[in-house]
Amino acid sequence: MFAKPEVCILPVAGLSTRNLPATKVLHKGFLTLDNIPIIAYAVDAAKKIGIKEIVFIYSDQSCKHMFEQYYKPYPFLEQNLKEKNKLDLLKVLKDIIPEGMKFSFALQDKPLGNGHAILMAKDIVQKRNFVVMWPDDVYLNFNGPSILEQLVEVYQQTGGIVENIMECRREEMVRYGALIDAERDGDVVRAKGLIEKPPLDKVPSNYASMGPYILPNIVMDLLPEVKKGTNGEINLTDAINLAVQKGEPLTGVLCKAERFDCGTNKDLAKANLKLSLINHPDLRTYAREVLEELDA
Repeated sequence: MFAKPEVCILPVAGLSTRNLPATKVLHKGFLTLDNIPIIAYAVDAAKKIGIKEIVFIYSDQSCKHMFEQYYKPYPFLEQNLKEKNKLDLLKVLKDIIPEGMKFSFALQDKPLGNGHAILMAKDIVQKRNFVVMWPDDVYLNFNGPSILEQLVEVYQQTGGIVENIMECRREEMVRYGALIDAERDGDVVRAKGLIEKPPLDKVPSNYASMGPYILPNIVMDLLPEVKKGTNGEINLTDAINLAVQKGEPLTGVLCKAERFDCGTNKDLAKANLKLSLINHPDLRTYAREVLEELDA
């Protein structure tokens, strides 16, 4: 059985232009889903599988400062809550920082692609296998294990590269990395490679590489060899493909989870609506009343 990875890379260097104007001064990681920042869903998912270190890939000091401030103690506020006997809120505040977890930072000063962002963490990751999550892709499974728990279960049996995949219509595959020579067995798909954003007439399968990923350290070693893709960027999927060519097994998992692209305001609103109605059943009556008013 392969050991669980203990380090997770969270790229947060983007400018979040799709979420403007809110993201002019606030990183999208701190936009909220049912009053919890988006970034917390990624960190909490990492905690559940035993991750010991989070590496934030940031773009400038203001971005770094937000994440540093959020994931360190706030003695003044803690004391204030104690004095006012707001112990429930004090617990919420203390629970933000997972016990025993380390937070590290690596700078990506130029937007050269998601593969380049991952490479910035090389000195921190060193020789460890690692997890990569895109924090604005929030996956929620309301009736079972989280998406990382599902990936780890497969990874402990297979090792190599294990990633979340989705089955898409052929015409949608031009937007994603597509699995090559894919063979499905239940919810597990074994493949012999990846191609990033293939032209429609060369789409090799309907299985899209989405992330999160559990990756062997060789991927980090191969990233400097990756050439710019058709989008002019250094793509993580191209480094994964090189690792497969060198013998690493590639396994996709059709994870049971609902994806919300919270880098878009529409999906952010949808996720908020769904989470609020699930977590606060008393709001359902109010929601029905609002819909009736709008339809009147």
